[in-house]
Formats: sequence, C-alpha cells, structure tokens
Amino acid sequence: MKTADIHSESSNKIIHYLVCNDVKSLLFIANLGCIEMNPWNSTINKPDHPDYLVMDIDPSDNNTFDQVIEVAQVIKEILDSTGVKGYCKTSGASGMHIYIPCNKKYEYGKVRDFAKIIATLVQEQLPETTTMERSLSRRRKEHIYIDYLQNSRGQTLASAYSARPKPGATVSAPLDWKEVKKGLHPSSFTIKNIKKRVEKKGDLFEGALGKGVDITMALKKLETINV
Repeated sequence: MKTADIHSESSNKIIHYLVCNDVKSLLFIANLGCIEMNPWNSTINKPDHPDYLVMDIDPSDNNTFDQVIEVAQVIKEILDSTGVKGYCKTSGASGMHIYIPCNKKYEYGKVRDFAKIIATLVQEQLPETTTMERSLSRRRKEHIYIDYLQNSRGQTLASAYSARPKPGATVSAPLDWKEVKKGLHPSSFTIKNIKKRVEKKGDLFEGALGKGVDITMALKKLETINV
C-alpha cells in the first residue's frame, strides 16, 4: 500500500495515511473492515489546497429531512445568484453535502472564509432552523448545523458512493438538483440499488472535481446582490 506521512498537529505525531487510488488498494482497505471511506478534501500533491469546498448540512435528531432539503435549496439559490455550480449528495446518514469545485486554486483559509459567507447568508434566511454554533452544549436541539469548518486541512467527510454503517446499508448518493425536493430521503439509496442508479444516470458527482470556482468574482456578485 502506498502511504503519505503527514504530521498531525492535534496529536503531534506523524500519521501514515493510506493512499487509495486503485481497486487493489480499495479491496485492501475493505479487508481491514473499513465500511465507509472518508477522504481529505485535498490530495498528497497539494495538501494545503483543497479540490473542493464543502457545505456540510448536519441536522439534529429533532430535525426532519425535509428541513435539511430546505437548507440545501437555499444554498443552491445563493450559488445560482453568483453563477457558481454546486454538486449535492446525501451524506448517507441524516444530512446532505454540497460541493463546489476549487481545483486546488486556493488555500484552505480562503475556501473556508467563502464557505462561512455562504453559511451566514443561509442562516440569515433560515434563522429558526439553522445555526453556525459548533459547540453542542450551546446549540439549540432543533437547529441544523451549517458546518463550514469542514473546509480545513485534515478534515474528512464520507465520499460520494461510500457505504455508511447505518440500517439498510445506505450510501452517500450524488443527486440531480431536480431530485432535491420534499419527500426525498437518504434511505432510498443503498448498496443494493446504487450500482443500477449510476448505470442509469451516470456519475452525477464528476463535476465536483471540475474547473474550479472564481471566489473573487462570486464575492463581487454577492456584494451587488446584497447592496
């Protein structure tokens, strides 16, 4: 197995990360008992420059998935207003993830700042159901957490098409935005049907590794809209 030796600030030690870029490596990891795949947002070639920005919509146990969908729809409206294209998928658990291609153009700090602006605009539109408060003790129990801090070096999320250790063996499933509407539920996508879905629809998530957003231009458009 190919590995990447990266220093961890939190544990102050070198971690030997597995690099999985082929089927044999994937089988090796699966044989270790790994159910879900949680990659970094960047590669070993440019570890400080993420391939994408991610908006992690993380609900509480008291939220419905329809409320999660509402948050995703508001994020899409904001992105549409700036001409930025986002790619949506279920988390495979209770939330949703929206990815914006960055193509290694920016360091994590700038990507995270842009994500924070998007999260702030969403929270302003949905103050009764969303929060940006990271602390669980300070967060209201009926709020959906808009996690922009996932855009940091070393943070991970379940990859597209990853199975999750949940009842029914759900999968983190890429979605067409037309599907993101009330009534959608993550339990609809499992290891039993995801293969046929991909064969029918193709890879809906391919664009997440695309050209890359122009953050400066997007911010200018947001300023014009909010004046």
